[in-house]
Amino acid sequence: MTTRILAIWTLTLILGGGPVHAQAAPDTVTSLPGIEIETSVDRAEMYVGDLITYKVTIKYDSTYELIPPPLGANLGAFDVKDYQSDILSRLPDGRRQSDNIFILSTFTTGDYVIPPIPVIFNLPDGSSKALMSEGVPIKVLSLLAAAGDSVDIKPLKAPYEFERDLTPYYFWGSVILALVLVALTIIWFRLRRRQEKRGPLDLRPAWEIAFEKLAFLKEKNLPQQGKHKEFYIELSEILRAYYESMYDLNVLDMTTTEFLEQFIGRDLPPGLYERTEDLLHCADLVKFAKHIPEIERTEEDFETTHWAVEEVRADYDRRLRPQHDITDIDAGDGVAAEEVPS
Repeated sequence: MTTRILAIWTLTLILGGGPVHAQAAPDTVTSLPGIEIETSVDRAEMYVGDLITYKVTIKYDSTYELIPPPLGANLGAFDVKDYQSDILSRLPDGRRQSDNIFILSTFTTGDYVIPPIPVIFNLPDGSSKALMSEGVPIKVLSLLAAAGDSVDIKPLKAPYEFERDLTPYYFWGSVILALVLVALTIIWFRLRRRQEKRGPLDLRPAWEIAFEKLAFLKEKNLPQQGKHKEFYIELSEILRAYYESMYDLNVLDMTTTEFLEQFIGRDLPPGLYERTEDLLHCADLVKFAKHIPEIERTEEDFETTHWAVEEVRADYDRRLRPQHDITDIDAGDGVAAEEVPS
């Protein structure tokens, strides 16, 4: 007890800043009226290197003057990492409360006790009294024991492979595949419908097919029946299909302007472009503007179509004849090609 009193007395003198002989050591008592000292920790067990919170709460009458616990208080095997001193508040009964918080840590294992620390009060009569807080038991555990491993060095573990979630890839892959299948199906149906619309492939020359269609159209006598629109629809389709076949174009679904643009700059028979343009413009007026042409005009446009088929056929023959003549001569009497008249 004498050693404890001496330590408290020395600490008090240091806090007071006075010489040793200037102030008497405070008396150590077990209790004082109106004073309560409580100690607590946030956990009773810790691992090496962990931080724990040690709190000393002092409740005292306002007639006393409190000297808070010092930062350098002896806390045994624990090191003070942080400290908040004398956090004051007032209690409902008029007393004061001082909270003193220590953040502690240690790096040794075993069963320990945070030792009592001195709390000193100056009384109204000028004397000083010291009260000791209660010690707090703490159990410090080893991290190795917690892990259940020995201290022996072990080989490195194999890298952990995370399982990839392939659900999004399967989902979007299925969506894309479905879209591709739908697109292919649509294309297939369109090609099939176009093939059905065109009917079976006719291997006859294009002009024979066109002349046959013109003959069937003439037998229908559509203009005489007032069916001018039906007449010009068939007539223009015959002409378009014939040009498409002879000039290797895809013009059936084009407008009249787009159709005519395909022939600008081509080497056509004389007057073919102009007469074709006039016929198609008249057909557009009948089909889209409800124009009713004279019977003479329908007959003239029919003859124009017939003439156009014959002119394109004759032009085609003229282009092929020199090649046929050269082939026949080379295979026959051996006369030089340049001696054959064009």
